Amino acid sequence: MGEKQGLVRGVFDSVADKYDLMNDLMSAGLHRVWKRRMIEALHLRPEADLRLVDVAGGTGDIAFRALARAEKLNSTLKAQVIDANAEMVRVGAARALREGINQAGEPAQVDFLTGTAEALPLADNSVDVLTIAFGIRNVTHRDVALRESLRVLKPGGRFVCLEFSHMPSRWLQKAYDAYSFNVIPPMGGAVTGDASAYQYLV
Repeated sequence: MGEKQGLVRGVFDSVADKYDLMNDLMSAGLHRVWKRRMIEALHLRPEADLRLVDVAGGTGDIAFRALARAEKLNSTLKAQVIDANAEMVRVGAARALREGINQAGEPAQVDFLTGTAEALPLADNSVDVLTIAFGIRNVTHRDVALRESLRVLKPGGRFVCLEFSHMPSRWLQKAYDAYSFNVIPPMGGAVTGDASAYQYLV
């Protein structure tokens, strides 16, 4: 467990500052479509008072999108981002200030905490919506993380996970694998200076 956590921490320490840019480059912007569909799957209620927790959400992308959606519905959304990587949390908190989501000296719309999916620093039955996007792959004990998610969700709460799966076509899978292993690591090396981090992420 410790070995994997150390590897994951090193990977995200290395790429945190360019993580969002690389998502755009690697997916040709398609990750934005996937995330928009994820926000739709939250089924946020109009004029509601909700608490959302995004696990492994370091740069705040999902939390910020959920906030924007809640505003359109005249709902109040209190969001927390919990990530095991302190560097990703730092980048997310800085982004929230830069984009005006959080204001210096004011109560934060999005709180950023360091923590793991397997030991969420949250009370039982305290969360309306729990999300994890492209993060379950980095969890060492997924069964423990899923039990933790169930523990903190209120009765009737919603858990939404966004993650890759296998292509429905063998030929598409081959093409995707060729792109992933031959293009993404060199691209990551050029943009972040760390091709090995993107070899792991692939």
